[in-house]
Amino acid sequence: MDTPLSTVAVVGLGTMGTGIAEVLARAGREVIGIDISEEAARLAVASLETSTARAVERGRITDEERRDALARFRTFSDLQAAADADLVIEVVHESYEAKQQVIRALDAVVRPTTVLATGTNALSVTRLAADSAHPERVLGMHFFNPAPAMKLVEIVSSVLTAPQAVEAVTALARDLGKEPVAVGDRPGFVADGLLFGYLNQAASMYEAKYASREDIDAAMRLGCGLPMGPLALLDLIGIDTARTVLDAMYAESHDRLHAPAPILKQLSEAGLSGRKSGRGFYTYEAPGSQTVVRDALTPLESATATPGRPVRSVGVAGSGTMASGIAEVFAKAGYDVVLAARSQEKADKAKARIAKSLARSVDKGRMTAEARDETLGRVTPTGSLDAFSDVDLAVEAVAEDLEIKQELFATLDKVCKPGAVLATTTSSLPVVACARATSRPQDVIGMHFFNPAPAMKLVEVVRTVLTSDAVHSTVREVCVKIRKHPVDCGDRAGFIVNALLFPYLNNAVKMVEQHYATLNDIDAAMKLGGGYPMGPFELLDVVGLDVSLAIQKVLHGEFRDPGLAPAPLLEHLVAAGCLGRKTGRGFREYAGR
Repeated sequence: MDTPLSTVAVVGLGTMGTGIAEVLARAGREVIGIDISEEAARLAVASLETSTARAVERGRITDEERRDALARFRTFSDLQAAADADLVIEVVHESYEAKQQVIRALDAVVRPTTVLATGTNALSVTRLAADSAHPERVLGMHFFNPAPAMKLVEIVSSVLTAPQAVEAVTALARDLGKEPVAVGDRPGFVADGLLFGYLNQAASMYEAKYASREDIDAAMRLGCGLPMGPLALLDLIGIDTARTVLDAMYAESHDRLHAPAPILKQLSEAGLSGRKSGRGFYTYEAPGSQTVVRDALTPLESATATPGRPVRSVGVAGSGTMASGIAEVFAKAGYDVVLAARSQEKADKAKARIAKSLARSVDKGRMTAEARDETLGRVTPTGSLDAFSDVDLAVEAVAEDLEIKQELFATLDKVCKPGAVLATTTSSLPVVACARATSRPQDVIGMHFFNPAPAMKLVEVVRTVLTSDAVHSTVREVCVKIRKHPVDCGDRAGFIVNALLFPYLNNAVKMVEQHYATLNDIDAAMKLGGGYPMGPFELLDVVGLDVSLAIQKVLHGEFRDPGLAPAPLLEHLVAAGCLGRKTGRGFREYAGR
């Protein structure tokens, strides 16, 4: 199998097959495109012509390079055309029957040294290889859509795969400008194995009517920096495809997190598979269109709501990074802010932190020195909550400890005037428990800001069963005035973002525990294959392993799902004091704290 893989056949010229063919042709390979549909072959050629013309317009390739690439791509309708290929990549329909039929037919056509790669993202490569006359040459080569743009390629070995075959396709992937990641054979591999569990939970969250589709998607885009929300991504991938992947994952893991949400079955069986059908979680302008159009579930912008209460002054309780960040946000928006800490000294330090942040904004040209001075002048530091006696909105950002928060809310209840809104920034504790510490639970609500508060646009607005309509409207109106995006959710552990984010992080830890893939490969897979701004282990070390473990315990305690139990490795690292960047060591070691 010592071959440069200079001639490659691609079987199946759908979106993925066409994309792979383009990548190969532009990288100098002779590409044989095979599809039983003449229309699919025609569309593949047209797609390559269009995309290479666009590349010329943008100065990425020359006219001559475009002509050469087009000349290297030929299409056929018979597998016999693959006879001289060094590598065959099949990307036909995601079913064992279809793929095994192709592999058996290729056994009779290609040379014994030809490598056979399956593009499956859900099926067992071992099972496909075992059905071949030469299982040692069969492996997985999982590209991500769109193949020309996405850098990740998962190279999947079975126990039957020859090392030479793996080496050959790994070298090819690098030559194509891709980042190959070596993984073992299990459903979903690395990227989809982590991604689809998260997507499934988002579908379940929507199905339970916990939050709207728009709020779930906005929360994950703005709270985690993801390029797409989970429900929009399911529509792009195809709801039928997602269901197939999850079925395969559940068959192996028996983890309830992988059991496809019933809504996925309902939508796929109704033919509502997402963008390709014109309707899935959202409705699209036409089948294949990416333009979302209004439907019966689209919220009305002009919907009448209970009027909110006037808010002119805001109290922020706390002296940490979150408290000073929230105070800065309100002051920038023109509110008078009382910043209360346990002592005047701590309050003064918190205001000094705000001054440094504003100075950086001036240095970067984001605000004038005059605006900085005006903003800072609106912040009054104090060592006593008594100064909250006249605020219209009190926001606490103290330690994430229920007893501490309940004690604080009992004090706010005594200090704040009637009608003042009392908000907690908790990320994992029950808001209603804070509300019950007061004599006015109808005035208590959650306002979960994200760190750093001045930069992050999302605020989760957490309404309890006791929160009044007027308080809910007040907080949403305030969020708009401080230029944040509010999303509504109920009072349950994790709200939207943490309830979806931390099980994904926990599952990544389990992958490492099981020696399925390395930290570096998992981080690379999620950044390159999922579009995540940080890999899961990078993020865990930034958030803090102790914080992550605490949130995971809260989720497990509330939902009682065995799949949400904290990974033992996470617990061991926390017990050892390896908490991430703040201690110099977490999943990785750092030069300094």
